[in-house]
Amino acid sequence: MIKIAVIGCGFFAGNQLHAWAGIEGAEVVTLCDRDESRLNVAGDRFGIARRYTDAAEMFAEGGFDVADIATTVPSHRALVEMAAAAGKHVICQKPVAPTLIDARHMVEAVERAGRIMMVHENFRWQSPIRKVIDALRGGEIGSPFFGRISFRSGYDVFSGQPYLAEGERFIIEDLGIHILDIARALFGDAERITAETRRINPDINGEDVATMLLRHKSGVTSVVDCSYATKREPETFPETLIEIDGTEGSLRLDTGYRLTIQNGDRSETRDVSPPLLPWTEKPWHNIQESVAIIQRDFIACLRDGKQPETSGRDNLGTFALVEAAYRSAAEGRSIRPEAP
Repeated sequence: MIKIAVIGCGFFAGNQLHAWAGIEGAEVVTLCDRDESRLNVAGDRFGIARRYTDAAEMFAEGGFDVADIATTVPSHRALVEMAAAAGKHVICQKPVAPTLIDARHMVEAVERAGRIMMVHENFRWQSPIRKVIDALRGGEIGSPFFGRISFRSGYDVFSGQPYLAEGERFIIEDLGIHILDIARALFGDAERITAETRRINPDINGEDVATMLLRHKSGVTSVVDCSYATKREPETFPETLIEIDGTEGSLRLDTGYRLTIQNGDRSETRDVSPPLLPWTEKPWHNIQESVAIIQRDFIACLRDGKQPETSGRDNLGTFALVEAAYRSAAEGRSIRPEAP
């Protein structure tokens, strides 16, 4: 049994706790949150008796194998380094750190400890997205040369996470990081990125629209576009839409989780809708299911002693793209991302 400590009992952590409860061979034995009321609500709901308001005390007492860090970004580096010093494996929410330098230090700390670190970069683990990845890697449309990954919505994300309206950065850092990570999963690392951003909502501080052009080392050109200012019906939140052109055909992941693959005279549309698990609810169910998928994969990696697909080291490539996108938007030019 792999024993887990979950640090942070806020908005999203409930999904992680539900997911852990359904994974054979994994058990959450400890909870930690500085807010004692929130800590007790989560502990009572999931039947977890060991509870801490001080992470250092929790690490000192031990009794677990994995630290699942579900706190806000400014606390991540200290918590990951505490976990590494205590010899624990780590799964950490994204964005993994405030800066790329912080992220590198965190990854190196876990590597020096001989432990495994996964970043909870869960969009690429949504089952409809996995179907697209599998079709592309399986050669169903030949070699790709163009792709577009799009997430456009008018959904009020600030009601559940009001802190998102406060930062100077918003959509690329919070949502675009997921969509850029999907682009990397599909086409590999990018050697250049050009970004344009806008702020449409006057009540937030950061950008709520971003359009990014990527030139991948594989030769693929991709467009990544994100918006929380798009007013349309039907509302597609929280679906990511994808279209890819290849040398032998094309594919589209359309609204309603319909995957259409065309190759020559053949055209096939597949229903790749995510299942509605007992603890999930529409329209969040595709994101919630991906939490279970990514955490199940993490446990498998720990058992096999291998690095996860979204390892800390791999995620540096996604983080570097986010930083390069902000530089590009600020400086009005194409940027080469820093090497991970």
